[in-house]
Amino acid sequence: MSVFRSYEEFPPVAKANEEGLLAIGGYLSVKRLLDAYNLGIFPWYEASRPVMWWSPDPRMVLFPEKLKISKSMRQVLRQDTFKVTFNQDFEAVINKCAAIKRAGQNGTWITAEMKKAYLELFNLGIVQSVEVWQNEELVGGLYGIYLKEKKVFCGESMFTEVSNASKFGFIKWVEQLKLKGVKLIDCQVYTAHLESLGAEEISRNEFLQYLK
Repeated sequence: MSVFRSYEEFPPVAKANEEGLLAIGGYLSVKRLLDAYNLGIFPWYEASRPVMWWSPDPRMVLFPEKLKISKSMRQVLRQDTFKVTFNQDFEAVINKCAAIKRAGQNGTWITAEMKKAYLELFNLGIVQSVEVWQNEELVGGLYGIYLKEKKVFCGESMFTEVSNASKFGFIKWVEQLKLKGVKLIDCQVYTAHLESLGAEEISRNEFLQYLK
């Protein structure tokens, strides 16, 4: 793990510690973030700390063709309980992702600096958002980085205010990504929720092959 200064390039990901922490420091910018994602690195830190850059091993990913949809969720999909849009209200989605309370976290890692940087990427068409609506109210959503040329989508965060809302949006988004020819969805680190949707862990080296 390295102390990373703003003028330096990222160290090799093999230098990450056991938890996946690769470097500390630097700043967020369009170029820096694009360099990071193309190298299999992502930022995750609290507002009171410097930027922390991660490249965990193993890596949690979802191959779109392995998406799992439970019987109960299939019923929800058939009922058209929700309406889904894409890239219609990114700012609302990231703000709600930042505001939602998560178990084991004090506050949010989606800082004002991060919001500003990802909004710039959204305006460039690189960040993509999914909005889930119920009765014209935004009740779920997610966003992430779309590496179009590499056919990889890097999920960043999701939120839900109504049962199944974010899962509904995620499933619809995976269907869209399959149509775009996306080969891999980066989910970063393991959660039981992601595993229930078909995500799995692969080695960092295998993950990096999709970014070459």
